[in-house]
Amino acid sequence: MDLNIHAPLPKKRGWRIGILGAGFIVDDCHLPAYRKAGFNPVAIASRTYESAERVAKTHNIDKAYANYEQLLDDKSIEVLDVAVPPNAQLGLIKAACARKTVKGILAQKPLGVDYAEAVEAVRACEQAGVVLAVNQNMRYDQSVRAAKTLLQNGTVGEPILATIEMRAIPHWMPWQADLGWATLRIMSIHHIDCFRYWFGEPQRIICSTRTDPRTNFKHTDGICAYILEYASGLRCIGIDDTWTGPSKEGCPSENYIRWRIEGTNGVAIGDIGWCKDPFTSPSTIRFANRGDKTFHEPKWSESWFPDAFIGTMAQLLIALESGTEPAISGRDNLKTMQLVDEAYASANSRSQS
Repeated sequence: MDLNIHAPLPKKRGWRIGILGAGFIVDDCHLPAYRKAGFNPVAIASRTYESAERVAKTHNIDKAYANYEQLLDDKSIEVLDVAVPPNAQLGLIKAACARKTVKGILAQKPLGVDYAEAVEAVRACEQAGVVLAVNQNMRYDQSVRAAKTLLQNGTVGEPILATIEMRAIPHWMPWQADLGWATLRIMSIHHIDCFRYWFGEPQRIICSTRTDPRTNFKHTDGICAYILEYASGLRCIGIDDTWTGPSKEGCPSENYIRWRIEGTNGVAIGDIGWCKDPFTSPSTIRFANRGDKTFHEPKWSESWFPDAFIGTMAQLLIALESGTEPAISGRDNLKTMQLVDEAYASANSRSQS
């Protein structure tokens, strides 16, 4: 069975890509993926020239600019890859749209600090005629794509219950302390978007949060539990535990991100490789339907990090060359951003009642 784990690729690989940002996600994920796929990153800029120059040398990028404005002024750039903190994204997207030189923008998730900012970003790109896509890269994890295939081809049947359970400790970014976010807009957004990718739009989301005892900046959303309710009766449940017990303080632990889909015809179970050591560990899947005596357990060598980042850029390039909407368009991503805002609202309403 073809599980369609590999992202479609554009016919043209030579689109001139300019990159804003030079942090881990660019250095370890975007650029290794782009080189593997044969894409064409030609310029990079960061908050400091030193960072841009270092990453440019590591990945054989011709031009490192001293600042973001210089890269935005480069009229040869066709596609902009924005990989900066969410509170800096909107300004750069608007600046690129005002110059009217780039044809497409790949923005990071979350698409701004909230739904309202995401709407501004989408509106700015639409008014400027710039194609906007969002880097919701969990959609291109190989096990996640395999699950989508099993849903589409009837192996699972009508979905009844789906869960994603995260017991893993992310590396918090310094800018999170300024924004007061821990998990909902950083990790849960992946899982909420993944449920949307698999099943479409829910009727509502119910969410409860608490603080993470280890996280030393002010926040409310350290540990999150939420339910997406669908008109069909389907329930999707997420548990995002960034504490996982005192494992960093010497307690044995078992860290993982696992998902499970149960349907009328079968079941599929996945284990995400990103939280393993190394983070390039492949994800896995087991699935079976009525009549199977054992689980099917296909294997692959690719991993979420960095291989999924081929797919997120590819879907933008395909949209540009075909004149179609990206698979993860900015306008589609508004629905994910809205659900995340609704999750915060749900959690806040319960904490105040």
